[in-house]
Amino acid sequence: MTALTGDYFEYVTLAGDRWDLLAYRYYGDQNLQTLLLETNRDLWRDTLAVPPLILPRGLTLKIPVIEEEATNTDLLPPWKRQNPTY
Repeated sequence: MTALTGDYFEYVTLAGDRWDLLAYRYYGDQNLQTLLLETNRDLWRDTLAVPPLILPRGLTLKIPVIEEEATNTDLLPPWKRQNPTY
């Protein structure tokens, strides 16, 4: 489960960058490209236009910071668990 933190950082695109590759680079999951697309929707004036698959060089994107919930808290270090047992 992922949760948005409200924070983001900026990334300036390079030649050949794609939404799915950026999602995989920053989140480890190319399916989170929709999160990048929704966050950067304001870069295209026409809201009905489909954003390009291959991004132009020099475009500044907002990359949202997300937090992932641990699926197995037993693997977390004690200080990151809800009720740590030492």
